[in-house]
Amino acid sequence: MNEHQYAVIMAGGIGSRFWPMSRHNFPKQFLDILNTGQTLVQATFQRLTDFILPENIYVVTSNEYVQIVKDQLPMIRKENILGEPSRKNTAPCIAYISFKLMQKDPKASLIVAPADHMIHDRIAFKKVCLEAFSFVNKHNALITLGITPLKPNTGYGYIQRELQSVTDNVYKVKTFTEKPNLDLAKTFLASGDFLWNAGIFVWQVKNVIKAFEIYLPEMFDVFVAEKDAFNTADEKKALEHIYPLCTTISIDFGILEKANNVYVIPASFGWSDLGTWNSVYENLDKDYLGNAIAGRKVMIIDAAKCVVHSGNKKLLVLQGLEDFIVVDSPDVLLICKRDKEQEIKDYVAEVRRNIGDEYL
Repeated sequence: MNEHQYAVIMAGGIGSRFWPMSRHNFPKQFLDILNTGQTLVQATFQRLTDFILPENIYVVTSNEYVQIVKDQLPMIRKENILGEPSRKNTAPCIAYISFKLMQKDPKASLIVAPADHMIHDRIAFKKVCLEAFSFVNKHNALITLGITPLKPNTGYGYIQRELQSVTDNVYKVKTFTEKPNLDLAKTFLASGDFLWNAGIFVWQVKNVIKAFEIYLPEMFDVFVAEKDAFNTADEKKALEHIYPLCTTISIDFGILEKANNVYVIPASFGWSDLGTWNSVYENLDKDYLGNAIAGRKVMIIDAAKCVVHSGNKKLLVLQGLEDFIVVDSPDVLLICKRDKEQEIKDYVAEVRRNIGDEYL
């Protein structure tokens, strides 16, 4: 393995669309959503160890989750678990790890991986990631991995690539499109040159820092001013100065949609962004009526195409439901139509307004 190759797992989100399993004090990346025996962040770490030295894997999370990461990933060095003082989306998170690595290893290249993705084919994933590292170590390039779409999904962003590759399986990016409506998603699928945006990135650290200087200069300036504090006892204090000055912005919108050196590698490695209960439905085995069940004490009677998640103490009996999400936690029961999954965040907001934060 290459000692100059690093990985960072982004694990700071609150996962409100997975409520009521995902809670503010224990969000989805720390849960075993699919009943696999591993939490999502544990599975992500294990995948990365296939081609990254364990001591070169970092986790960036919210300060309030640092102890959870330590508990779930005891094999990671404690200094590799990085706490953010506030949530500012992905650009400040990536700036943080990039400036930190630049101070440690100017030859560093980095893969950025969200903690909440499902990837079934680890061998194919490793192959694509090594292809990406090989390309960025020879070119001033920012690579994003694009997933060959299987259907016109409206829950993912899309990447349009140039028709001709610049080298084997690496294409220049033409456009990014946020979540489209169904008609546009169908058009994208039919064209053959659009990919799902996986949100997994690979680049040399020095090149992404240069991109910050060009496209997010204010953020670049506040990190540069404190860069000498990284990897020292003053790092935490420096972050408390930096983060209030940072704009809340994604790396996609802040840099990738503007830069002219962005490339994509099309890939198929059994990927799913576990962002909603329907994505859980798609990744669980189904019974003969199309029900996806995570829980050992669930009885189905004349119910079809439901996704059910429950603990293993309470017996759940479902009759007559079709296309429903049923999530039973110790203190909250959620029952809603599967086509209303994007509104779960609104339900959480209503609970906060009418009842308070007790169930969030």
